[in-house]
Amino acid sequence: MLAYVVKRLLLIPITLLAIIIINFGVIQFAPGGPVEQTIARIQGFNIDATARISGSNSGDLASGSEFKTAQGPGGNSASTYRGARGLDPEIIKEIERLYGFDKPVHERFFQMMRNYLVFDFGTSYYKDRTVVELIIEKMPVSISLGIWTTLLVYLISIPLGIRKALRDGSRFDVWTSGLVIVGNAVPGFLFAILLVVLFAGGSFWQIFPIRGLVSPEWREFTWWELTLDYLWHMVLPVGAMVIGGFAGLTMLTKNSFLEEINKQYVVTARAKGLAERQVLYGHVFRNAMLIVIAGFPSAFIGILFTGSLIIEIIFSLDGLGLLGYEAIIGRDYPIMFATLYVFTLLGLLMGILGDLMYVVIDRRIDFDTREV
Repeated sequence: MLAYVVKRLLLIPITLLAIIIINFGVIQFAPGGPVEQTIARIQGFNIDATARISGSNSGDLASGSEFKTAQGPGGNSASTYRGARGLDPEIIKEIERLYGFDKPVHERFFQMMRNYLVFDFGTSYYKDRTVVELIIEKMPVSISLGIWTTLLVYLISIPLGIRKALRDGSRFDVWTSGLVIVGNAVPGFLFAILLVVLFAGGSFWQIFPIRGLVSPEWREFTWWELTLDYLWHMVLPVGAMVIGGFAGLTMLTKNSFLEEINKQYVVTARAKGLAERQVLYGHVFRNAMLIVIAGFPSAFIGILFTGSLIIEIIFSLDGLGLLGYEAIIGRDYPIMFATLYVFTLLGLLMGILGDLMYVVIDRRIDFDTREV
């Protein structure tokens, strides 16, 4: 197993590099970068350009669209930025310098990768804070959503899937399958909107809060009041994510149990006179739950970094999903690339952890005998 883990660890830098190169290349052709947005603000608000530039925040990391300057009549530098007409070329150069776009593409890329090796993600273009500080600040919100959603999904899906397998073809199986199909077909954000309309003052009842993890006056609460307030705020966002996420795991659990129940060793165990509970939880459960339990790390990462994006936006939760969304809209490249780097790295590590859980659950599995 050690040799397999080493191989997987060696693949992480190569995978990270490939993903960063692809995304860095795509960004070069994306219009509306930070320089263009700053120019648009200067022109749109008709403010003093020099004062605006002197107050601008620049990132330590330069990664974004490649812009060029053309030579105008008489050798003067004429900017090719859209909307830059009428601005002093020196001001344009100063904006480029502040955001790091005065350097060639390859130089910006290698500088970015050198910084990433020591987890130096630079400074946000617009928030006047380092990217690491922002990620650490937003992480508790996303982790709260991810942990509660993953736990509830597993606590609901596994018992329900086992029950459906044991009563395969019954009325219970049929009507629960209908619920599962609906939960799988309807996106989670539609459930979130429905919950807001019904229970958060949208059109009917004002029962649950819709903004933040705690109330504004949370500092005045006792610890148990704060706990209840936190749980009360989590009901709707976690509920929306659970409804949209339990369907697949439920059917996976059911199918895994059905496959194991029909195997010869189960027939033999029953023929020996073992009670049905002993057969189910002493023999079937471990084999059937292998793929379900081993997939927990990957499921958590998926819920943490992808499933919560729209939910955080709908419920105004200031987490990593909302941070990444605002970075994309505002072309805040340091945050965009840093979150991509961190999420990819965690996803790769969780994939290795998932493989290790296979071995922990079933010692018969040996990845060393298989090619990576």
